Amino acid sequence: MLEQPAFGRRLRQLRRLQGKSQADLTGPGMSAAYLSRLESGARPPTQRAVDYLVEHLQLPGESFDTPPDSDLGDVLAASFTLFDKERDAETRAMLQSALTETLDIDPHTRWQALSQLAGLHRALGDYEDERGVLQELRDLSDAMERPLLRVHSRIRFARSVRNLGDAEASRQCVREALALCERHHLHVPTADLLRSKLLLASVEAELGNLAEAARQSADACGSLPRTEGALAAECFWVSATVHTRLGQYEQATSLLHRALAALDSREDLTLWMRMRLAAASLALQAEPARIEEAEGYLRAVEPALELAGTPQHHHESLFLRAQLAFQKGELDDARELCKRAQDGAHLLSYRDRIRLEVLRGLLDARAGDEGALLRLRGLAAEVRHAGMLDLAAEVWRSVAEGTASSTG
Repeated sequence: MLEQPAFGRRLRQLRRLQGKSQADLTGPGMSAAYLSRLESGARPPTQRAVDYLVEHLQLPGESFDTPPDSDLGDVLAASFTLFDKERDAETRAMLQSALTETLDIDPHTRWQALSQLAGLHRALGDYEDERGVLQELRDLSDAMERPLLRVHSRIRFARSVRNLGDAEASRQCVREALALCERHHLHVPTADLLRSKLLLASVEAELGNLAEAARQSADACGSLPRTEGALAAECFWVSATVHTRLGQYEQATSLLHRALAALDSREDLTLWMRMRLAAASLALQAEPARIEEAEGYLRAVEPALELAGTPQHHHESLFLRAQLAFQKGELDDARELCKRAQDGAHLLSYRDRIRLEVLRGLLDARAGDEGALLRLRGLAAEVRHAGMLDLAAEVWRSVAEGTASSTG
C-alpha cells in the first residue's frame, strides 16, 4: 500500500475518475474531516479505512498500490464531460489544485487546463478570476507560438474584458486576433470569424463609434452562409443593438424580429433565452419604451429560466423586471426588484451594472434623496473616462430625466 502523500493523491485521483465528490464517500466509518486529511496526506491510512474505500469505490484493494498518474490529466478529462449546470466550485477547485500540484505539465495540456478553468470561472460568475486565467492563457499561447491558439485566446480575453467594462482593451484584442488570421492565412471556421467581427462591432458601438459598428455588423450579416440558426440570430441581434443605439428603432425592431425568428428553442435554449432577455432590454431602451413588448418577452422567457437559467440569467431578468416596473410607475416594486438584482450585480455585464446603478439613483431621487443626482453625475463621468461614450450619454439622459422629475 502506498504511503502518504502518494496515497492521498491516488485516493483523490480514483475518486475523481468516478465523478464522486468527497461527500459521496463519507458516512458511518468515514468522516468528512478524516477523508479530507487522507487526501491531503495529513493522516496515514489504516487498513480499516482502505477496506472502507475499496468497498465504496468498488475497486480491488491493489488499486492503492499503484502510484497516481498525472492528476491534471484526469481532472481535465473528467471536467470535459460535465454539463454547464454541473460546473461547480468543487470542480473548479479540483482543477486549480491539479494545475498547482502537477509537475512537468506539457504546454498543450496546460493550455487546455487553463482554457477549461477560465470556463469554470465564467460559469460561476467570477469574471475577475476568468480574466486573470485568460491573461495567462494568452501569454502561454504567445510563448507556444501557435497562431490559432493565439487567436482563440485573444477572442476569449476580449469577451472577458468587455464584460468587465474595458472596451478599449477588448477592441485591441479582437483586432490583434483578426490580424493574426490574415497574417498567417489561418483557416478559421466561418462561425468563429463572424462572431469575432460581431464582437468588434459591439465594442465599437460601446466606444461610441456607431458608424463603424453599423458597418461591421452589416458586413457580418451580409456574410452569413444562411439566415437561420444560432449564427444568423446572433448577427441580426448585434445589428439590432447597434441600430437601437443609433436611434433607428424601426430598423432595430425589424432586425430583432429576424433574430428571434432565426432560432428555434430546441436548437439552443440558452441562446433563445438570452435573446429574449436582450429583446426586452432593447424594447425598454426605445423612445418611447415599448412596455407591452418588453413585458411579453419577459413572460415568454420565464419557463426557460426555470429550466435552464443560470444565476446570471435570473439576475438579468430581475433587473429587466425592475426597469419595466419603473417605466410603469410601480416604484415600490422597482425598488424591491432592484434590491434583489443588486445581490447578484457581480454577475451582470459592466453595461448592466451601470444601468442598475442608474435605476437605483433615479429611484432614490424620486424618494427625495438630494445626493442621488450628484452620484449619477459622478457615474456618468466614470463611464466617460472608461471611453464608453454611448453609455455615458445614456447616463446623462437619465440625469436629465431625474432632474426634470425632481423639479416637476
